[in-house]
Amino acid sequence: MEWTDDGIVLGVRRHGESSAIAELLTREHGRHLGLVRGGASSRLRPLLQPGNSVHAVWRARLDEHLGTYAIEGMRLRAANLLASSHAVYGVTHLASLARLLPERDPHQDIYEMLERTLDDFDDAGEAAVHLVRFELAMLAELGFGLDLDNCAATGETDDLVYVSPKSGGAVSRTAGEPWRDRLLRLPAFLRQGEPQDGAADHGWSDQDLLDGFRLTGLFLLRHVLEPRGQGHSDARAGFINAVVRRRTA
Repeated sequence: MEWTDDGIVLGVRRHGESSAIAELLTREHGRHLGLVRGGASSRLRPLLQPGNSVHAVWRARLDEHLGTYAIEGMRLRAANLLASSHAVYGVTHLASLARLLPERDPHQDIYEMLERTLDDFDDAGEAAVHLVRFELAMLAELGFGLDLDNCAATGETDDLVYVSPKSGGAVSRTAGEPWRDRLLRLPAFLRQGEPQDGAADHGWSDQDLLDGFRLTGLFLLRHVLEPRGQGHSDARAGFINAVVRRRTA
């Protein structure tokens, strides 16, 4: 068995004296592990850092075997990502989210979104917006997508500013006003018709970012993590705190 694919390094662990087992999220073959001979060497270790994009050739006698990787570097982001605390936490959290996907099951949209997210970590606010959207995309990919396109109560598509914590559906300002204290805020960067690029360019507040994480965090915990006996990663809280500190510094 052999295939060639592009991948993003999610994690690596040492194996024996000189080898390593690399975990990649690949474009065509999903989350996939493989043995990298010499992976602990000074030549290959910099390539096998979380957040790096690599070109990989996987070989095994049988498909169900661990197999071996031959790795070439493509976009070696790790050095830049390690320069800021929010990026270190963010990469760790993104990897924990990607591990929620079934192994060896392709998720090309998630792969491409992860690559775009990793490319935009310089600005803390923008990185936070990307990460909230990534969590939202993961909910949809795992079968628990939120309906943020129209009001769950009236069907309206305008002025959607709340989300029902029960249904995960958006709620318009008028329909939600009587129950505003029981509803989640829908931040502007997740609303239909709002600009969808950089947070810094559009002045999203810390409260907008926290509202976004509260929204995705509630449904990830309820539908994905708690049924697996898990909770949010420590890196998620570390990322949020680091973003707020950096933006207020």
